[in-house]
Amino acid sequence: MLGFGLGVWLALGCAEAVAAGESRLAAGAAHSLVIRPDGTVWAVGSNTSGQLGDGSLAQRFAPVQVTELSDVVSVAAGSSHSLALRSDGTVWAWGFNNYGQLGDGTTTRRVAPVQVTGLSGVVAVAAGSSHSLALRSDGTVWAWGFNNFGQLGDGTTTERAAPVQVTGLSGVVTVAAGNAHSLAVSLDGTVWAWGWNNAGQLGDGTTTEHAAPVQVAGLTDVTVLAAGDAHSLAVSSDGTVWAWGSNSAGQLGDGTTTARTTPVQVSGLSGGAAVAAGSSHSLVLSSDGTAWAWGQNTSGQLGEGTTTASWTPVQVTGLSDGVSLAAGEAYSLALRADGAVWAWGANFSGQRGDGSEPTSAAPVQVAGLSGGGTVAAGSAHALALLPDGTVWAWGQNTVGQLGDGTTLQRFAPVQVPGLSEGVKVAAGASHSLAVRLDGTVWTWGQNTAGQLGDGTTLQRSAPVQVTGLSGVVAVAVAAGNAHSLALGSDGTVWAWGSNSAGQLGDGTTSTRLAPVQVTGLSGVVAVATGYFHSMALRADGTVWSWGDNSFCQLGDGTRTQRRTPVQVTGLSGGVAVAAGYFHSLVVRSDETVWAWGTNSSGQLGNGTTNASFSPVQVTGLSGVVAVAGGEYHSLAVRSDGTVRAWGSNTYGQLGDGTLITRRVPVGVTGLSAGVTTVAAGNSYTLAVHSGGTLHAWGHNTYGQLGHGGPPVYATIPVRSLLH
Repeated sequence: MLGFGLGVWLALGCAEAVAAGESRLAAGAAHSLVIRPDGTVWAVGSNTSGQLGDGSLAQRFAPVQVTELSDVVSVAAGSSHSLALRSDGTVWAWGFNNYGQLGDGTTTRRVAPVQVTGLSGVVAVAAGSSHSLALRSDGTVWAWGFNNFGQLGDGTTTERAAPVQVTGLSGVVTVAAGNAHSLAVSLDGTVWAWGWNNAGQLGDGTTTEHAAPVQVAGLTDVTVLAAGDAHSLAVSSDGTVWAWGSNSAGQLGDGTTTARTTPVQVSGLSGGAAVAAGSSHSLVLSSDGTAWAWGQNTSGQLGEGTTTASWTPVQVTGLSDGVSLAAGEAYSLALRADGAVWAWGANFSGQRGDGSEPTSAAPVQVAGLSGGGTVAAGSAHALALLPDGTVWAWGQNTVGQLGDGTTLQRFAPVQVPGLSEGVKVAAGASHSLAVRLDGTVWTWGQNTAGQLGDGTTLQRSAPVQVTGLSGVVAVAVAAGNAHSLALGSDGTVWAWGSNSAGQLGDGTTSTRLAPVQVTGLSGVVAVATGYFHSMALRADGTVWSWGDNSFCQLGDGTRTQRRTPVQVTGLSGGVAVAAGYFHSLVVRSDETVWAWGTNSSGQLGNGTTNASFSPVQVTGLSGVVAVAGGEYHSLAVRSDGTVRAWGSNTYGQLGDGTLITRRVPVGVTGLSAGVTTVAAGNSYTLAVHSGGTLHAWGHNTYGQLGHGGPPVYATIPVRSLLH
């Protein structure tokens, strides 16, 4: 049994697609790889060429650890070789190397990882049968290994034992590698292909090999790619799925077995979110979590209970909450929303990792872990509190705001050490807070203004306890740009850090390195912080605010800075509060939402861009139970579990599939129900589903979406690695 842990995500191996969130698990011809939460890699299955990386050539029916690898964020599997991307942007390889596919400058087989020569700043990897690809953060693509059909894209058919740059490509966001062909998506959504083309798998209308990229005909707005043995798949932003190339087993899903040299639409599918391609079968994950398969089925790799091939999509049995998919030569893998991994199809080398019969025509569980809980979003880092009380973090880490003892940026969640029994988390611009079950508060990250509350201005890359809260049992925390709040179980509020605008509420503008009590507040049940202002909700439903008021964010009818709390005018019956950078939100007991402050991007949701000194009702919203405020955007969770968003949308932070600013609420694409919690960062958004799945969308330069893929923004929700 594979011991998959927290944060497992799927990638495709010899039929490889590398995009956001598809690189934590890889399926090769007959071996599988998985990244565990601690950044180690484990492998199972065939090992004839050392592709398991455990220092031996012994076949394994249970997982073994790949030697001397840590901090791995992405894996890929070729026919008989393996790749790993570390968090420092270096690439490591092991296994078969007759064609130089390990990229270490030799053709020597390796039974343990070696570093790929001359590569840095890599954000994604892909593996074909005997060649390898790497996508760098500058949008260039690099390739090495077998090149008899031009699959390296350097204009030659010369094998390369070290990386060479693919000719004429820049601004690439996604790559995929098939048996002997390669694919890439550019920022504009166009698809480019090179290499073997005997069956039209390059999609340019010919069967001519190309040693340099050519554009796939008629495809735009593509978001996801996959490449099989001799066929290719793509998902457009509208959720349609397209296929081209070999079709001998119906793997194109168009109801025929006719090869196609240009893309055709897969029959009867909509809402596609991810694709995977095996040797001669195809998989798609729909936005509703169901999985569909078509093509060859001799080993049950379609997962619908038979071994009968299908020329059109059939539903995979028993999977209704899928997160992602992977396809090997004749087997398939799926990750479910509860964190469990399921496998079906061939198992002749133990590649499924479930220790069961040689073939299975329906999914069998490999392992599982459920998670989920509450989330918090900082400027460019994110936190999650799981039901077991552990805290996880990802994204920007320049000042230690992830709390893992380093300043390494993380594109996938890492556990904050030394914290257990957590009950609440909060994220400021560059610092983090957690409340433990015993009511103590712990902080880490930037501390230039004393926002960590430990009596110093020392930066901390691991949690330290807030001093001066003796006798206060904290039940909640909030974090602004450089100040922090704690809510005591007795209804008092405490504050520390920057106080330039009076945001600590103690009547002064003095910076505080340890907590001071906010003046004149009692009976408080919730707190929130903006960039330079603070809010409190009292048990009587009144809302109070203090600090900067340059943008009317205090809601008292003025622009006057307040050093002590003032009541928000004209508002009663409050049940929840939230704050954006310079605007504020409240949910009232009638489940309507009201907002005030700056409105330059429509973040007040009333159909205008006019700032408001006092609360105005958000248009067209009812049944709301929770709200969140980002830099210039806002969100609401309704009682039916759907999410609405409005305001700035420069990086897709509204999740409606566009980059269009919205002055009134719009629905978030693909989140039809079941959301319980939302959090908003600088220009990105997080949402937790009741089943524990974490979705993210928007800005991702620092990996704040937590899906482990390239730092590319997402305009619709993608599933984070945390489950």
